[in-house]
Amino acid sequence: MQTRATDARRAAVLGSPIAHSLSPVLHRAAYDELGLSGWTYDRFDVDEAALPGFFDTLGPEWAGLSLTMPLKRAVIPLVDEISETAASVEAVNTVVFTEDGRRLGDNTDIPGMVAALREHGIEQVGTAAVLGAGATASSALAALARICTGPVTVYVRSAARTAEMRQWGERLGVEVRTADWSDAARALRAPLVVATTPAGTTDALAAAVPEAPTTLFDVLYDPWPTALAARWSAHGGAVVSGLDLLVHQAVLQVEQMTGRGPAPVEAMRKAGEQALAER
Repeated sequence: MQTRATDARRAAVLGSPIAHSLSPVLHRAAYDELGLSGWTYDRFDVDEAALPGFFDTLGPEWAGLSLTMPLKRAVIPLVDEISETAASVEAVNTVVFTEDGRRLGDNTDIPGMVAALREHGIEQVGTAAVLGAGATASSALAALARICTGPVTVYVRSAARTAEMRQWGERLGVEVRTADWSDAARALRAPLVVATTPAGTTDALAAAVPEAPTTLFDVLYDPWPTALAARWSAHGGAVVSGLDLLVHQAVLQVEQMTGRGPAPVEAMRKAGEQALAER
């Protein structure tokens, strides 16, 4: 994607609530490493109702936007085109403004998940388990569609979520099996476990971590480690964190918005770790 080649450019992350977001820390670290001294990256608390009006205020100095909850679907009518990746999960977390004024929507969460797993040596798995069935779970299924050769079992709390996850599986080309949350301890024996639930939800599962766990991808990063991740690591299992995901999806955003690359993964990760340590 080509952006306007001017010195002073703006980008930001939008969502509500947004004060907790690490995106400004990561993007600014990237700008420093890439020598983009005229670039700024801010955060704005914007909900679904205010999003169209916010777009109306944007001038030619804007290079792009990062979108978090609850805006990933609300933004779709406001862009001119979305990528196949974004369309596959009906969620846009990245908007790039082009030289000719077009708004291009993409989803870097999915390739970000794949890149985070690859960084930890996970190129392909036979089967996997997903804890949770919310919006992040659908992105996890899309990522698993790229690396998992067998079925994915999703642990859910309701019949409605069961049907929804199976529909996502059909859409994404993944064989989805569903199981009740009461059996979630069984998930921990899968070759790859992806935890997509809010903070505290998986704490009770920590006691069920097997003696020789494989790989856990826990999408949370604050607070960190989660009880599940801490127990998993203590038992010698590999853990991919939410910060790993956040960094890799931000890397792709930086490259798309600035037209520069490769983005400095390690500098961005270090900045994120420092910011979390200071909280």
